Amino acid sequence: MNSANEGSGTRARCWLPPIVRVALLASLAPGPASAQATARPEPAPPPAQSADVASVDAILGAVYEAISGPAGEARDWDRFRSLFMRGARLMPTFGPSEQGYGRGVWSPDEYIERAGARLERDGFFEVEIHRVEERFGPIVHAFSTYESRRREDDPEPFARGINSFQLFWDGSRWWVVSILWYGETEAHPIPRRYVPV
Repeated sequence: MNSANEGSGTRARCWLPPIVRVALLASLAPGPASAQATARPEPAPPPAQSADVASVDAILGAVYEAISGPAGEARDWDRFRSLFMRGARLMPTFGPSEQGYGRGVWSPDEYIERAGARLERDGFFEVEIHRVEERFGPIVHAFSTYESRRREDDPEPFARGINSFQLFWDGSRWWVVSILWYGETEAHPIPRRYVPV
């Protein structure tokens, strides 16, 4: 989420996806504060709307809808929380740099704390443009290619990348177990098999 030249359409070598842009370095800093944040007990998620968790399409769509909206509009963060199983993690990845690649690890509430205000302030619309899905029993892995815009009608996205979703069916509803994502860079363009034909 850092230092993208949106006007020219070029991306910096270590550009980070928009969802990561708030206090990433602070969230990765060692010390008592981050240890306490990781150790605090996580509350049970609020009840979900049944339509949001009835299918893989529905829950992925609900995640994208929950974080998207125009500048100045509050998001329904309880809806967002309701999609994630207790203990779920959101993990932005970034790099390469001299140190290689890095990863953040956030709970849904930590994601809201670090990214929510900026999404609401600046405007943010993220949509899935392609998906590769694997399923076995109650588990699904989805490679969900996304495009991000500041306004819904922007002609071009300012960012693209892949969200790697892990989903679980508990017999009555779908849950997000984790999302690991990486934004497209000049060094790592999205492979053709993960974009629409």
